[in-house]
Amino acid sequence: MVTPEQIEEAVEATINRHRPQLLVKRYRFNMGLLMGEARTVLKWADGKMIKNEVDMQVLHLLGPKMEADLEKKPKVAKAQLEETDWRTAKDVIENGEAAGQSLSLMEQLRGEALKFHKPGENYKTPGYVTTPHTMDLLKQHLEITGGQVRTRFPPEPNGILHIGHAKAINFNFGYAKANNGICFLRFDDTNPEKEEAKFFTAICDMVAWLGYTPYKVTYASDYFDQLYVWAVELIHRGKAYVCHQRGEELKGHNSLPSPWRDRPMEESLLLFEAMRKGKFSEGEATLRMKLVMEDGKMDPVAYRVKYTPHHRTGDRWCIYPTYDYTHCLCDSIEHITHSLCTKEFQARRSSYFWLCNVLDVYCPVQWEYGRLNLHYAVVSKRKILQLVAAGAVRDWDDPRLFTLTALRRRGFPPEAVNNFCARVGVTVAQTTMEPHLLEACVRDVLNDTAPRAMAVLESLRVIITNFPDAKSLDIQVPNFPADETKGSHTVPFAPTVFIERTDFKEEPEPGFKRLAWGQPVGLRHTGYIIELQRVVKGPSGCVESLEVTCRHPDAGEKPKAFIHWVSQPLICEIRLYERLFQHKNPEDPAEVPGGFLSDLNPASLQVVETALVDCSVILAKPFDKFQFERLGYFSVDPDSRQGQLVFNRTVTLKEDPGKV
Repeated sequence: MVTPEQIEEAVEATINRHRPQLLVKRYRFNMGLLMGEARTVLKWADGKMIKNEVDMQVLHLLGPKMEADLEKKPKVAKAQLEETDWRTAKDVIENGEAAGQSLSLMEQLRGEALKFHKPGENYKTPGYVTTPHTMDLLKQHLEITGGQVRTRFPPEPNGILHIGHAKAINFNFGYAKANNGICFLRFDDTNPEKEEAKFFTAICDMVAWLGYTPYKVTYASDYFDQLYVWAVELIHRGKAYVCHQRGEELKGHNSLPSPWRDRPMEESLLLFEAMRKGKFSEGEATLRMKLVMEDGKMDPVAYRVKYTPHHRTGDRWCIYPTYDYTHCLCDSIEHITHSLCTKEFQARRSSYFWLCNVLDVYCPVQWEYGRLNLHYAVVSKRKILQLVAAGAVRDWDDPRLFTLTALRRRGFPPEAVNNFCARVGVTVAQTTMEPHLLEACVRDVLNDTAPRAMAVLESLRVIITNFPDAKSLDIQVPNFPADETKGSHTVPFAPTVFIERTDFKEEPEPGFKRLAWGQPVGLRHTGYIIELQRVVKGPSGCVESLEVTCRHPDAGEKPKAFIHWVSQPLICEIRLYERLFQHKNPEDPAEVPGGFLSDLNPASLQVVETALVDCSVILAKPFDKFQFERLGYFSVDPDSRQGQLVFNRTVTLKEDPGKV
């Protein structure tokens, strides 16, 4: 005998296997393939029941047929397909292309290698500036690196990494890996005022969480001595000078030229040494480079005075180099072949080449790519701190944020984040994606990796008056119903069970298929069907419990639905998360005139303090993940204590059709 529940699970597993192709081809997909695979698993099932289940689940997945589904498919020449192969990131993700049909990140990055220069051939890159020393420096570079690809991921240790950094990590580490190279993790620790030890640790943790191991962890501060020597050399070569304009005078792109630009080299040398010895107050003197950048900014600052102790060098220095000065020279020291950075650094490319060339040191190539942003999100460090201060979120790892620590806490698998970055692709244009596209990647991973369990959020007591045994029964529940080779777990089945209050209606509306008068339901995995006999209400008229009888499926009418349940459960806290902001662009004044703090969603967190979860999860540890049947995917929160588990809802089982 094959139960409707088994047919439902078999069809669901089959559709999940073909889901990417279904989303692409829609109703042009060969539905006979789905029915054939389900029949292979359930040889004795009624073919008509399988067909009905396939039709129902496909309709739920794709929605009603549209005009495009009814049109005849035009023949497309192979050449035309090749011309349109580079689709937008949104198209690729929404179509959910299967791994075999779309390019993996590694394949994309190997493709990028065709566009990028080969190690040692920097001079072939458009816009690369050469000098009479370039070829000798490249020859020395190749002798040191052996022609190996070298990249780096250079975060500032003044905040927590977010989803945009995940793309940068994947691009830098992935490009090196795809081309048998190495990637450094280099902390740009040149601003001691904003750097904290917890940020260094968190960044290392997140790189490891995403599955990458740096060739070496370095710090800009490792090279402070060499950077200072080169700054002195810049002055000697007449390419830098000490300036006394204040910070406010240097802001913007139309600042007044410095009256000290042409001061004698000897004077600048003496003043720069005085800066190093602490003879100037903060803001009283800077070292500036003599160049005009692409964006019109003139003479960027190379060194400034700061009397803040450094986390690694202590009080040894009171002058610190800027990003514009440090970045390219650290790349040169580490013999980086491809300096991959986001598009906003394109305006610094000229200073990058200029500084290396004017010092006659090896000059890497800077390549820019588009940033990855998400709608309904704020990732600015300053604004996240405002959210924390306002009590809107708990900390940097609040599961409603899109920092990587928050995504991990919510239960997002690192593979899903990497898959999302791969599907977005290596785009030059800035990409702003919908959160539900990331969530789709999460479901794809968790569907195959999160074992099933049962939980009830809003419980209703059900007493089985003719329970078939004097004591509770042990029920075997498969961890993955679509693949029973992955094991099972045991849950107790006793005369008293708890179901979702929404799975019972005393006066059901049309189309309601769950428990009601004259409408039995099956209890998942038990092999029993329950029928309502009595509704017990309290003094206020609220339903307090139900009395039912149970029977085997072949002893009467087949149920229209199977519902989940728990018996002798654990009492747990479950946190249900929704979007933190109500508008797509909470930082856009045109969309949210009152500012992002006025756009908070009051329903972004719902805490269910007395949820009931089956006892199979009793030994779960923080970050363990489960699919609670019919409810969604959940992850154990680090707030959990012995005897009091806390779960975060990672994502619902299916995308909310109201999300756009």
